Amino acid sequence: MITGLHHVNIIVPPGTLPAAQEFYGSTLGLAARPVPAAQRDSLAWFDIAASGQQLHVAFGRPDDDFTPAARAARNHPCFRVESPELLAQLQQRVWDHFSKGGEAAPSECDRPGGESSGSKGVEYPTRFFARDFAGNRLEFSL
Repeated sequence: MITGLHHVNIIVPPGTLPAAQEFYGSTLGLAARPVPAAQRDSLAWFDIAASGQQLHVAFGRPDDDFTPAARAARNHPCFRVESPELLAQLQQRVWDHFSKGGEAAPSECDRPGGESSGSKGVEYPTRFFARDFAGNRLEFSL
């Protein structure tokens, strides 16, 4: 069902867009790509070569806690799933495990057929979010 990584999201302090563009664009050589218009001042997206994979850099708010634990609550990988049908099947499997509970059960999961807990907008593909048993945020997308 999972065919690769769509993107990895990391969080950096507010006001560091020029530093992010310099480091990820110039130093690492990643190509900048357009971000949703409503989030132009809070995101930077970069392509990882021609792999279809991306790095998303999100800018925190001035009152955010930038300790490693706080950043870990928002940093996340996004797994690519090959079709809408398989994405729905995977979401149901994750939801079923969440509902059943147990030591390895997800600590959170968006309800199948419900609204995604992520940002909204036409720029966002069909997706859902969950947190693994340890609380790591995971995104699943087409």
